[in-house]
Amino acid sequence: MNGQYSDTIAAISTALGSSGIGIVRMTGEEAFDIADKVYVGKKNKRLAKQKSHTIHYGYIEDEGRTIDEVLVMLMKGPRSYTGEDTVEINCHGGVYVVKKVLEVLIKNGARPADPGEFTKRAYLNGRLDLSQAEAVGDLISSQNEYARQSSVSQLKGSIKKKIDEIRKEIIYHTAFIETALDDPEHISVDGYGEKLKESVDKLLSEIQRLLSTCEDGRIIKEGIQTAIVGKPNAGKSSLLNAFLREERAIVTDIAGTTRDVLEEHINLQGISLNIMDTAGIHSTEDVVERIGVNRARSIIDKADLILFVMDASCPLDDNDRDILEMIQKKKSLILLNKSDLDQIITKEDVVNELELAKNSKSSIKSELNYAKKSAIIEISAKEQKGIDRLEEKIKEMFFEGEISFNDEIYITNVRHKVALVSAYESLSKVNESIEMNMPEDFYSIDLMDAYESLGNITGETIGEDLVNEIFSKFCMGK
Repeated sequence: MNGQYSDTIAAISTALGSSGIGIVRMTGEEAFDIADKVYVGKKNKRLAKQKSHTIHYGYIEDEGRTIDEVLVMLMKGPRSYTGEDTVEINCHGGVYVVKKVLEVLIKNGARPADPGEFTKRAYLNGRLDLSQAEAVGDLISSQNEYARQSSVSQLKGSIKKKIDEIRKEIIYHTAFIETALDDPEHISVDGYGEKLKESVDKLLSEIQRLLSTCEDGRIIKEGIQTAIVGKPNAGKSSLLNAFLREERAIVTDIAGTTRDVLEEHINLQGISLNIMDTAGIHSTEDVVERIGVNRARSIIDKADLILFVMDASCPLDDNDRDILEMIQKKKSLILLNKSDLDQIITKEDVVNELELAKNSKSSIKSELNYAKKSAIIEISAKEQKGIDRLEEKIKEMFFEGEISFNDEIYITNVRHKVALVSAYESLSKVNESIEMNMPEDFYSIDLMDAYESLGNITGETIGEDLVNEIFSKFCMGK
């Protein structure tokens, strides 16, 4: 290991606050020796002499003063998270207690760990590859069930396994070409281009399949950017409250109550929705209202999903038609709200309106994928009717109902996507060279570029500066 990582580090691994227990973790060459300086147990037994993966009851003391009653877990390297000797001290929770235990460890020879340094050491010691290490950070920060499942899948090595398979195929062909060029008398490359192209086409297909999951991967990790839009008093804020199951947004009978964007995060059947309740879109001379309307229009452009709330108890008007035109190329659902009242607008009316617009000179084109009854949902936000159906429909729109992480890999990391794109471009150049009958050494150059790009994902060909940057984003104690 690099010398700067041979020292012993310690950090608090649980959140600071009032709790039943707190955990202080220590790892490194002197972890057991330092623990023996501060731990007092039955018969004064030395922790360094005990078996690995055992727990010991006793006290942490500092110059004869008892700090806390503790359980100490011992894990000898390489059978530990970091691959080094590791000690975890389970003490009573509370900000002061755990900080005091950490201070005692530092006083006796440990140093404070940097953010993510435990996982960084696991990577440097070969316990995890870089994609698995990043999955640890993603797992900690996951905010929904799908993000958790995806992170666990990557932590188990799903990405590493696939990348290793592709790199193995690339290095096989590269080695053959280099060997043949060094020994042309015994190894011929005549006609090898055709065999290579067949393999490269397969690899390109594999990489393209991984890249095709990036959008779903982004949504799994970050959530669906969802905008609630509609004209004033259509029931947008009531819909937000229905999602949250609480009175978060102010709701009145006065049109234009919402003048700015209100943002909330909710978990929806395993996925996240980052919901933005926008001001009612309409023509107005009010300066403040106009700012809110302009912000609503801007949010429409950035959103993954538009929930267009229409007041079904009022006739369709020009404001509704303007919004239909605004969202024509967006993934959208039309919600006929206030179904608890007498309905003037029906699903058929909306479909007919869209068909009329499509056949006129209007810019509302046939791309409107929601010009189907299945994407027009009757709800009552006030009475919370139809909300379950709406939630199911959103899930169907983005993930076709369910996601399985058994065989499918989802690329959730932008860094991985960039590396895959680079590898795809390099392999495409190999095919171009084959088609142009270029010399075989041209093949190996681009093959190695692809190999190096894919190695960035697992960390085999990555620079120290980028490694440091990646782990600096981790929380302390992990």
